Amino acid sequence: MADLVFIAYPTEAKAEEVRKRVLELQKEYLIELGDAVVVVKDPAGQIKLNQLLNTTAAGAMSGAVWGALIGLIFLNPLLGSAVGAASGALGGKLTDVGIDDAFMKDAASALQPGTAGLFLLIRKITADKVLADLKGSGGVVMKTSYDETKEATLRAALAGSPDPATPGPSS
Repeated sequence: MADLVFIAYPTEAKAEEVRKRVLELQKEYLIELGDAVVVVKDPAGQIKLNQLLNTTAAGAMSGAVWGALIGLIFLNPLLGSAVGAASGALGGKLTDVGIDDAFMKDAASALQPGTAGLFLLIRKITADKVLADLKGSGGVVMKTSYDETKEATLRAALAGSPDPATPGPSS
């Protein structure tokens, strides 16, 4: 089962910086992501999604290759490549991988104009190490599928404060 986290940041650059760090943590096998999308709400209120994978371009490339191969059979590889690229691009555009785009746009409507957010679809996580690495990175947790205890721990880590679940020194 995967968990969804949506964190708001004051700038697109900060959201991209945190996404880059989370992707580095994935290379270290501390977190396994299903998707990581930066969403930006421009000053005019328009919402833009910065996906990790461009399915339209990937579909066009694979369609062009397959179209060229089929075109070779019919002795017209250029026409086959063009038709394959067009159909692959259309198929890629209609494909949605990871977090639903409509859901992200709806959730991002809560952002202030000129700010950004980071959606993470987390499959597995070594929570203590990831939260320690992200400690103090800022951001405001907008939505999660975590229970209240895990969400409070995430909020505390982003704020750079001690874990609320851990008792402090007694006086």
